[in-house]
Amino acid sequence: MTATFQAPLPRPAPVAAPPARLTLKPDGPSRGLLDGAWWPRSRDLLRELPVLTDALDTVWGRITRIAVNPEHWPVIPHKVPVNGHVVKTGWFTPEMDPHKLLLLSYGTGRWDLLVIPPETDAESAARLMAAASDYDGPALTASLLLTADRAGHAASTAHRPADPNETWEYEGGTCAASSAVRSKARVASRLIIGM
Repeated sequence: MTATFQAPLPRPAPVAAPPARLTLKPDGPSRGLLDGAWWPRSRDLLRELPVLTDALDTVWGRITRIAVNPEHWPVIPHKVPVNGHVVKTGWFTPEMDPHKLLLLSYGTGRWDLLVIPPETDAESAARLMAAASDYDGPALTASLLLTADRAGHAASTAHRPADPNETWEYEGGTCAASSAVRSKARVASRLIIGM
């Protein structure tokens, strides 16, 4: 009997996952109902949670448990492997805001993040991340913050003039781009990753 040996196929190098799109409130006593915002790239928790917990482990300590509302997540795994440890995941339907993620860490505490839907455009996501990581607020739940942003953005774009000269007057003598930069500069977030 003869045996045939084939050379093993080369293993492709692992592709690094893109960084988590995340912003957190600055250090200090937490105010408001949220501690920051997370903008996942998909609704796949097995793919998204390891990237998120990797980013947070160095800031908040090892994340051990995560809870979500299943309304926007098609599959909720019971455990997610993350760099040498396992994060347990669970879900709560009536008790938990569908646009919030609850994170627990060994002896360090609890954090609530706004979950910005993956299909959100970059401009809206930036506004939501800034609002959720603002030191003094927001005093809104995650779902109310999303609703307020959608309503406010729809109202502001409906009344915005199309002529550049009118825009100059509408913005108070400044261009829209500089106004956006100033509003982002006011946010003193502790951490912004992947934007």
